[in-house]
Amino acid sequence: MSEQEWPAALGPVICVVGARPNFMKIAPILRAFAAHRPAIPALLVHTGQHYDREMNDRLFSDLRLPHPDINLGVGSASHAVQTAEVMRRFEPIVDANRPSCVLVVGDVNSTLACTLVCAKKAVPVVHVEAGLRSFDRTMPEEINRLLTDQIADRLYTTERSAETNLAREGVDPARVCFVGNVMIDSLLFNREFALPPSATLQAAGIDRAFLAERQVYGVVTLHRPANVDQVETLRPLLVVLREVSGKVPLVMALHPRTRSNIERFALDELLVSPRIAVLPPQGYLEMLGLLAGASVVLSDSGGLQEETTALGVPCLTIRENTERPITVEQGTNTLVGRDPEAITKAVDEIVAGGGKTGRVPEFWDGRAAERIAADLARWLTSGQSQCSQQESEARSCPVGK
Repeated sequence: MSEQEWPAALGPVICVVGARPNFMKIAPILRAFAAHRPAIPALLVHTGQHYDREMNDRLFSDLRLPHPDINLGVGSASHAVQTAEVMRRFEPIVDANRPSCVLVVGDVNSTLACTLVCAKKAVPVVHVEAGLRSFDRTMPEEINRLLTDQIADRLYTTERSAETNLAREGVDPARVCFVGNVMIDSLLFNREFALPPSATLQAAGIDRAFLAERQVYGVVTLHRPANVDQVETLRPLLVVLREVSGKVPLVMALHPRTRSNIERFALDELLVSPRIAVLPPQGYLEMLGLLAGASVVLSDSGGLQEETTALGVPCLTIRENTERPITVEQGTNTLVGRDPEAITKAVDEIVAGGGKTGRVPEFWDGRAAERIAADLARWLTSGQSQCSQQESEARSCPVGK
């Protein structure tokens, strides 16, 4: 496009965020929209699914993300109630703003809820991070991913296996465009601003001696219901983490859900150790600094699998499956499940210097959002993008290479 003004007939792109991982994905997209020529008008809608005011403010500040134009203020509830309430509050926003399309990211309830509203109102949907599959339908996120991808009109993928998944599900390849990973855009953009681990620990009141021994440490995050909602599952994980802390000191950023369950099941004593630093939820820049300096990360997070791969830090994923297989096949990620022996053995190998080094996957180069902006502008103004016009062997958007 050579025009310097966005076509008047096209409305803004409504960009939806709902939970913490969405913020990291939408920030580079909004920057790319503003930098595109002509600039792509965007309206940022926060559903309020993640409703911690302090953490919200910190994330927006850390990511240099503009505050939302609209906050639906939905808050916490059951999956059904939360999804329904997002739909109820989002529909009038669509009616009032007549968007050219609605862009959703990831796999949270807000992603599916806003997609369903658009499907009923014939508004095009763009899904960023499409095609990822864990093949575990007990995970609410998997259902959100499957349904969103069936409805979406334009699907941007982070890895090539996603395209295979979508083809298997009958999604027209002309709707799919491989652009890379916007999470890595955020990581690369913000890495120079990351806080040193020592500063983060000091702010949390952790004794400076904690990192005195060669400053070697591991980072732990746990939040998935399958891991933390039952005492029969949570207790053995905390026991093995305490054992692991004897091999390498652990910094544990405790999710509110996990903290609540630890207190409910009276497991607090398992975390009382001079080798375990328990922190509250951290801001993006604090967490980025902790990850970059870690010797190993133990987590059940999807996003951390990607970030550790980009940082070259060994990651042990405490799950039986992953929707991000490229982090295992090419990156630094190893699936260890909940097996204590597998966890301790993997930690031993890493401490001994045998952790996976991996490599950075294709198009995880900090330019994924640029590719999205270029393709989306072309798609909205012409009805079809280069990616759908050209059946190239690479099956990736040619823009921004």
